[in-house]
Amino acid sequence: MPDYLDDLRLAHVLADAADAASMGRFKALDLKVETKPDMTPVSEADKAAEELIRGQLQRARPRDAILGEEYGVEGTGPRRWVIDPIDGTKNYVRGVPVWATLISLMEAGEGGYQPVVGVVSAPALGRRWWAAKGHGAFTGRSLSSASRLHVSRVSRLSDASFAYSSLSGWEEQGRLNGFLDLTRTVWRTRGYGDFWPYMMVAEGSVDLCAEPELSLWDMAANAIIVTEAGGSFTGLDGRPGPHSGNAAASNGLLHDTLLDYLNDRY
Repeated sequence: MPDYLDDLRLAHVLADAADAASMGRFKALDLKVETKPDMTPVSEADKAAEELIRGQLQRARPRDAILGEEYGVEGTGPRRWVIDPIDGTKNYVRGVPVWATLISLMEAGEGGYQPVVGVVSAPALGRRWWAAKGHGAFTGRSLSSASRLHVSRVSRLSDASFAYSSLSGWEEQGRLNGFLDLTRTVWRTRGYGDFWPYMMVAEGSVDLCAEPELSLWDMAANAIIVTEAGGSFTGLDGRPGPHSGNAAASNGLLHDTLLDYLNDRY
């Protein structure tokens, strides 16, 4: 089995470059922000970070395909880099430090492309998380200064901490009743949002999280980090991986129960 460690090292180099670009414009008074056709914001920093990552990948991995939030798909083949240059753009443009660059390498296999490398870098928080298939998940300042991640061992819903992004999406999908029942049953709820709840699941500080509507670039890096930390990452339909257009992540022990609530099976 490939060890993917060279790809992981490259992903860290890409994240370093993106961090420098995005932090250079964070809280800038003249930051340019536009509205995309889906009515979500995009800043000049989103575009600059993705262009930077694409340029370095085209030099370092010219045979690999690239999928990014801002500029779509380029290239074909069994290996595809998936990029969200700034996950949490709404936070970024308002000066909230909870945003990150998400970089994943996906490889073709049974069931389609699956993530084999993931880096989530949140420079305004001073945090970074990463994983490579078969090598575990870690957090730290660098590859040489890191702590291994492991999900929690909480096995009762009444003891569990559940994180989410918002209520509106659950209501739009007709899943609000199950969602609210879940929030009434768990020990604690917090609306951290975006990439952060998945990283806290991987760290063991949160036990469950879910979002009702997502794109592949929102999930690929998170998925490999959660699973390499010993957790479960699926769609709300229970399908493993980041392909369902939504996500549920947990320490594994509570995953079936999480899905039952969010599908209103209680």
